[in-house]
Amino acid sequence: MSGLFTRSSLLAMIMLVSALHSSSFADGNLRETPLVRAVQTSRKSVVNIHTEKKAAEDKEARFFSPKSRKVTGMGTGVVIDERGYIVTNYHVIQDVDVITVTLDGGASYDGRPVSYDRKHDLAIIRITATEPLSVMPMGTSSDLMLAETVYAVGNAFGYEHTVTAGIVSALHRDVEVDETQSYENLIQTDASINPGNSGGPLLNVHGEVIGINVAIRSGAQRIGFAIPIDDARRTIARLLSVERLDGAPHGLVTTDVKTATEKKLVVNEVATGSAAELCGIKSGDIICNVRGIRINDGTDLERSLLAMPRGKVVDLVLQREGREQTLQFTIGVGKSPVIAQPTAQNSEVTVATAEKKTAQVPAVNVSQTTTPPQSKPQSVNTEAQIMDRAWELLGLRLESLSDVEKQEVTSRTYPGARGPVRYNGGLRIVEVKSDSVAAKFVKEGDVLLGLDGFETLGPVNLNYILKQDRIQKATSMKCQIYRKGGNPLEGTLLLSQ
Repeated sequence: MSGLFTRSSLLAMIMLVSALHSSSFADGNLRETPLVRAVQTSRKSVVNIHTEKKAAEDKEARFFSPKSRKVTGMGTGVVIDERGYIVTNYHVIQDVDVITVTLDGGASYDGRPVSYDRKHDLAIIRITATEPLSVMPMGTSSDLMLAETVYAVGNAFGYEHTVTAGIVSALHRDVEVDETQSYENLIQTDASINPGNSGGPLLNVHGEVIGINVAIRSGAQRIGFAIPIDDARRTIARLLSVERLDGAPHGLVTTDVKTATEKKLVVNEVATGSAAELCGIKSGDIICNVRGIRINDGTDLERSLLAMPRGKVVDLVLQREGREQTLQFTIGVGKSPVIAQPTAQNSEVTVATAEKKTAQVPAVNVSQTTTPPQSKPQSVNTEAQIMDRAWELLGLRLESLSDVEKQEVTSRTYPGARGPVRYNGGLRIVEVKSDSVAAKFVKEGDVLLGLDGFETLGPVNLNYILKQDRIQKATSMKCQIYRKGGNPLEGTLLLSQ
């Protein structure tokens, strides 16, 4: 009996230990939910943003006291390119003097604005990190379902990397914040969105971004809003435009195609004489990969070409009639095409130039990328035609800078509202028409640094700035010049004269 009892007890103990062991594994599996795994996947791509600016009364004062008050702010950002490009809300960085970006591991870097869109409340900032950053996986908002589980990660009230969960409460919400800011087609969620969450991601259970958190309902509980990621990515593509930022247009007119099962970038048109045409790209092609970066949409295309040196040859993989082909794309070659864009619809893309002034560029429709598919390429203007247009419209006869003149402009730093700034070059003003709109401000011998906030480095920039559809409704244009021996000056050219 004693031996039998011992064997039975031993067997029972083994079964008990086995059951407890199995239970612990089961509990572990239950605890590591899809949401937990999604947070682990995505949090390295979320950054916390802290800002500083002088109080309004201090900015308006002529003399500053050592005890000038500083106003601090906070927000969140999402890494969209491993080189340090980050998307956030425009209102997070609006009119600030200092931007500090903190990564998940605690490392902090100074951030600088690259470009922004006031209407759609999105901005791109950049940091120079010591190593490549982790890019946030992008989902699609095209297949969102009511009551789908979502979560937000952000700098809520300064508590960095706070995670909140909820569901999709509603879709296609239009929200008016005040007289100057309204939003269309927002995602409503009951995942807690707090001050500091602005610019951060709303994610699905796979850890993919499906929205950019933007607003909360004041006085309400658990009513927050996010910009659908498909809408946001179309704006981001414009903000990263290599034509605007680098002056090196690719000549492609494209459309994002996003569904629950696929994400692809389809070529609608290829501008005559452009780098894309020289590469061999044709209408109807699907661009799959550029220099090793998978292309899901227009944002991926722009960032794959951004900040690449002119003349650099990169592999471009496309799909044509169901078959993959690899072509050689050369950055910055070919003619500079003029592709028609629609007039501004209460929207503007602003390029943050060296002195952080606005460059008001009409945004394309939110249903399209880069340039509208229905637009037809116009004839390519020659350099002489572009310079003649500057003479006709502004009364300025312009020439390229010599190497010595360019060195004089670019080798110095100049005082700016947010610290020392540099310029990348300009155009020499060799003649000013006496009765022109520029005559009251510009002098012969000045260097034209920018128009309408956009750098004037050469005919490519001028061609874009002076397009008829850009200026036909404009009454004035900001003008920035460098006068030998002094600091840059800014004036206004009254086009209605």
